[in-house]
Amino acid sequence: MRDLIITNSSRLEFSMRVMDVLALEIAGGLAGLIHFQAPLSETAPIHTVLLHVCSALAFLLFPQLELYGSWRGRSLADMFIRLAASWALVLLVGLFFSFLIHHVGHVSRMWMFYWYAIGVTMLAVYRIGVYYGLRYLRTKGLNNKRVLLVGYGSTGQEMHRRALQQEWTGYDVKAIYAEGEDAAKIEDPSIARVNSLQEIHDYVVRNHIHEIWITLPLMASPRLQEVRYLLRNTLVDIRWVPDILGLQMLSNKMGNFLGLPVVDLNQPVSSGVNGIIKDIFDKAFAIVALVLLAPLFLVLAILIKLSSPGPVFFKQPRLGLNGRQFNVYKFRSMKVHQEAGNVTQATRNDPRVTPIGAFIRRTSLDELPQFINVLLGDMSVVGPRPHALQHNEMYKDLLETYMLRHRVKPGITGWAQIHGYRGETDTVDKMAKRVQFDLHYIQNWSLWMDMRIILWTAFKGWTGNNAY
Repeated sequence: MRDLIITNSSRLEFSMRVMDVLALEIAGGLAGLIHFQAPLSETAPIHTVLLHVCSALAFLLFPQLELYGSWRGRSLADMFIRLAASWALVLLVGLFFSFLIHHVGHVSRMWMFYWYAIGVTMLAVYRIGVYYGLRYLRTKGLNNKRVLLVGYGSTGQEMHRRALQQEWTGYDVKAIYAEGEDAAKIEDPSIARVNSLQEIHDYVVRNHIHEIWITLPLMASPRLQEVRYLLRNTLVDIRWVPDILGLQMLSNKMGNFLGLPVVDLNQPVSSGVNGIIKDIFDKAFAIVALVLLAPLFLVLAILIKLSSPGPVFFKQPRLGLNGRQFNVYKFRSMKVHQEAGNVTQATRNDPRVTPIGAFIRRTSLDELPQFINVLLGDMSVVGPRPHALQHNEMYKDLLETYMLRHRVKPGITGWAQIHGYRGETDTVDKMAKRVQFDLHYIQNWSLWMDMRIILWTAFKGWTGNNAY
């Protein structure tokens, strides 16, 4: 009974293919009633021809477009995108067919639009029913897949944890092969232990295992080769889950490069199309900010000039996107002085800080000229704060992931700053905490996250008592 659906998966797929055809036929008829206010049989014959041709094409093409594979453990949103794209492709082929038979001029585009919308809705709705129906059965112990884990390091443990927590996916870890210290981490007494790689094949056959998940670390390449050879005759699904949890990088996104699968380890989320969106937002925000803040800039410029001799703006080299050097602009908050080689951070009651400088530093008004840097493309409104070059040289060897923060543009404000990590970083621990928040921002970036940080900065300012 537990394997009833699994053993009849081909019949389930065929039933769904028939259901798709029926849904598309009904959707086409409903589209005709909505647009023509009459059955399709009373409209131009090409509509009826297209109805049956496209429905037949869906029956033939949908399996090739992977619409009937197992979606357990995969994103429902991805399924809907694939479904919408597949149905659009079928309609385009149908439209091309009508062009070939010289009837494309008689096809109602509005009817095609209604057919597409109703069709994709009907296909999605009944799939949701099937999806959640199968999920319910899995929570009751039906339609589950028995899994054998090979390797129980950080990735193996994480896969096991997710299989237990997300029981609706229907994966039941029955046995684990692990060596040395990893074997001692298996705490569940109900989990069978496979003692050697040579025993895996026999265990899989004897216990009707459906899938093998290989989670050996990358350093165990010889073992991976041995596993591949020993499982060459094992006729079940074998998944290799690369042990990338131990790699402290920005991302683990799979992609395709030169026709081969690759894993991007340090590609930030805010790249590609997301980067274009973020850049447009930055430029627009900077223009508005500079226009609105112009009167304040004038007042601060006058006060700075009156407080001590020297320029209004302070300019200092910093590292930007991918380590490119640029000059960051600030309102000058200190008396003009020379430093021999090393940059000394401001400390409490620093005699170099002018009276107006103490105020603008405490309120972060000294950072406002960096909107000019944003317009120049050197900085973003939100991002990791740029540090002095000497600090980069110091911390890049002390903190393993320090330089990853330069994979995005530095920002005027950031995730670390609104959580209180700003100002003086006189210890490695303080800098490590700031970098931790910076990497969290880079790994989890979204436009909404930027908006939250900007709003927090605008209404509450940068928190923390170590800004002087």
